[in-house]
Amino acid sequence: MRELDPSEGRLLRAWSQGVGGDRRAKSVPEVLDMCLAVQAQDLRAAALGIRARGSGLTEADVYRALGAAPSAVRGWFMRGTLYLVPARDAGWLRELLAPQLLRRSERRYRELGLGPAELDLGERVIADALADGPLTREEIAARLTGAGLQASGQVPFHLVRRSALLGTVCSGPVREDGSATYVLAQGRLPDAAGPSGADAVEELLRRYLTAHGPATAADFATWSGIGLPAVRPAWKKLLGAGLAEPCRVEGQDGYVLPAGAPSALEPTGDVRLLPVYDNYLVGFTDRRLSVEPGHARKVWPGGGQISATVVVDGLVRGVWRRDRTRTVTLDLFDGAPDGTGTEKATGAAAPGSDAKIPDTATPGPDAKAPGSGASDAKTPPLGTPDAKTPRPEAPDARALDAEIRDIARFLAA
Repeated sequence: MRELDPSEGRLLRAWSQGVGGDRRAKSVPEVLDMCLAVQAQDLRAAALGIRARGSGLTEADVYRALGAAPSAVRGWFMRGTLYLVPARDAGWLRELLAPQLLRRSERRYRELGLGPAELDLGERVIADALADGPLTREEIAARLTGAGLQASGQVPFHLVRRSALLGTVCSGPVREDGSATYVLAQGRLPDAAGPSGADAVEELLRRYLTAHGPATAADFATWSGIGLPAVRPAWKKLLGAGLAEPCRVEGQDGYVLPAGAPSALEPTGDVRLLPVYDNYLVGFTDRRLSVEPGHARKVWPGGGQISATVVVDGLVRGVWRRDRTRTVTLDLFDGAPDGTGTEKATGAAAPGSDAKIPDTATPGPDAKAPGSGASDAKTPPLGTPDAKTPRPEAPDARALDAEIRDIARFLAA
C-alpha cells in the first residue's frame, strides 16, 4: 500500500484541486472538469476560485460561462449548498441529490407557512413568470406577491430553490450590474441523460476522488451529503475495479487516491490566493493537512465563515481580504516577506445578489466541521510539520505580488 507523509498527501490534494503543483486550466470549463464543482453561495468568490485554478481568465469569462449557451450552471447540489458545476452534469446531479434535499426542507416550509397549496402556487407562478425571460429573485418575489403569496423574508428564496430542485428552473445569465437571474430549465440545460441511482453515486464518488484525493469515505459522505450506507458499496466497487488506490497518510488507513494520480510531487513554492468558502477547505472532514491546528481560528473564525486564504504548496500560510477600497491586504501567519506589496483590485460591486441571503435550508459541515475548532488540540496533529516533514518555505514575495496583481487584472478585465 502506498505510504504518504503529510507533505506528500498535501501536495497531491492541492494538485487534485488545481491549487498546487503549478497546475492551472485555460478555460472555465477546464477548471470545472478538473475540480468538479466550485462552491458558489457568493458568486464573486466562486469566480475568484475559478481564477485561482486557471490562467489568464477574467471575471467576464466566468459570467459568459453562465450566459446564453451555458457551459456552467449555478444551483443547489452537494449538501444543498450553491455550487457551479458543468452544465452537462447539472441534470443527473440534481436527480441524485434533490429528493433528499426536498425531504429535509419540509419542516422549513411548514415554519414559513408554506403548505401544499402555497408550494404548488409558488411553483406555477415562478414558471409562468420565467416564461417571459430571465428574472432576479427580487423580481420573482414581486410576481409571487402579486399572486397573493406572502413573499417576504425567506419565502422567495425557498420557493425559487424548491423550483430549482424540482428541475423547473435553473440559473440564468448574470446581468451587467452583477445580479444573478433564473430561467426555465427546459431548453437551457443539455438533454443528454447521465447516470442514475447507484451508478450516479459511483460517478460522483469517482469525480470527487479525482478532484480531492487523497480522501476518505467519510470525506465524500460529508461533502456530498450522501449517507455512508449509500457510499460504502460505491467505494468498494471503485476499489475493486482498480479506479481508486488505497493509501495511508502519516500511517492512517482509509485514504484513497484516484487511479492515475501522480507518483510523486515536489514542493515548488506554488502560491494561490483562494477566496472565502473555497472548495479546498470544505471538501474534507479533517482539514489539518491543509491548515495547522494553531491557525484554524483565523481560517474558520466562527458563524460558518471561512476566510480567504494564502496557500503555498497546499498549506494555508495566511489569510487575506479586500477592503472597501478594493485593496488586497495580507495577514501572513509568519509575517510578510520583504518586498510584498498590495494591489487595488478594482471591479464592480460584488455580484450575485443571492449571496446576501444565507442558504439555511440544509446546513453543511462548514460551521462545525472537524478541524475547525479548539478540539483540534486533543487530536493527533495530522499534517503538522515535524522532524521528518520540513516546514514549507515562507511565501515568495514575487509570487505573492503576482497573485495580488492577477486578482486586480481578473476583476478589472
